[in-house]
Amino acid sequence: MDDGIKKENVILIGKKPVSSYAFAVITQFNSGASEVRIKARGNSISRAVDTAEFVRHRLMPDARLNDIQISTEEVSGEKGPLKVSSIEITLVK
Repeated sequence: MDDGIKKENVILIGKKPVSSYAFAVITQFNSGASEVRIKARGNSISRAVDTAEFVRHRLMPDARLNDIQISTEEVSGEKGPLKVSSIEITLVK
């Protein structure tokens, strides 16, 4: 990727339980990453926030919030293009 972070340091949030994504974040940090990005779209945004908070408050208290970016992405749907909200939360160790 051209923004200086490895693709492996990005956690894409879907429909799994929050603990699955939280442990993926911890795994990235334990593998030597100094920064991990948590990305989600649409209904998964709340799960991304829960994941970041779970990591910060329960699993790794020394992790801190570095940046939060929100945006709207256009995706193709059955009835044409749709606008979907998205979030990117960056945690650093």
